[in-house]
Amino acid sequence: MAEKEEQALNYIEETVLKKRKHSEDWAIRRRQQLLERQWKIKQDKKLAFKKPEDFIKEYRSKQMDLVKMKQRVKRRKTSTASSSKLIFVIRIQGNAPVHPQIQKILRSFGLKKIYSGVFLKATEGTLAMLNKVEPYVTYGYPNLKNVRDLIFKKGLAKVEKERVPLTDNNVIEQALGQHGILCLEDMVHEIHSVGRHFKEVTRFLWPFSLAKPQDGFSGKKNLFKNGGDSGNREENINELIAKMT
Repeated sequence: MAEKEEQALNYIEETVLKKRKHSEDWAIRRRQQLLERQWKIKQDKKLAFKKPEDFIKEYRSKQMDLVKMKQRVKRRKTSTASSSKLIFVIRIQGNAPVHPQIQKILRSFGLKKIYSGVFLKATEGTLAMLNKVEPYVTYGYPNLKNVRDLIFKKGLAKVEKERVPLTDNNVIEQALGQHGILCLEDMVHEIHSVGRHFKEVTRFLWPFSLAKPQDGFSGKKNLFKNGGDSGNREENINELIAKMT
């Protein structure tokens, strides 16, 4: 009787093992198919990114940027219509590959991302540099209200390479107290008046991260004076700043 029970148990165990082996084989085949599919997708993506015509198109685009930049430099007039010492610059495009020289200028201003903005002193050198990257930026002369709104609403301090919200005047005092700048209003005044310590204050500020206007941009590479979006807007920059803060 005990031998019959043992045989029955062995018969059941063998059946379970066969089913288990079948399930494991199926799972292995299924996983192998999935891995092969994933590998094929990756290879297709690599091929898509490495098409020779894409490299040629990107190279030509960069070279055209360089040619146009040199043409703008030749056409540029040194005189400026405004006596304002302060300009606010916004990067309005540049996600696509751009020429290294243009990218270098944008980065030197702190405009690494699209819709980032910075205060700059309107020197002849700065205006010449802006002329070189004109299709990628728009700029103008901000009024006191917009300077205040930008600092109060969008201002972030740069402390040990970290973004720090300007919610505590102690942070400002620790960084700029030696220059007599102790609070947000002091920063607003120093920037708007382009004071003696303008450079220290702007270096203390992280580039402003602005919102895309609801109506967007219609003609980014065309100059504002010609109905586009880029280049010098003069006092009209204030309307754009209000939309993006």
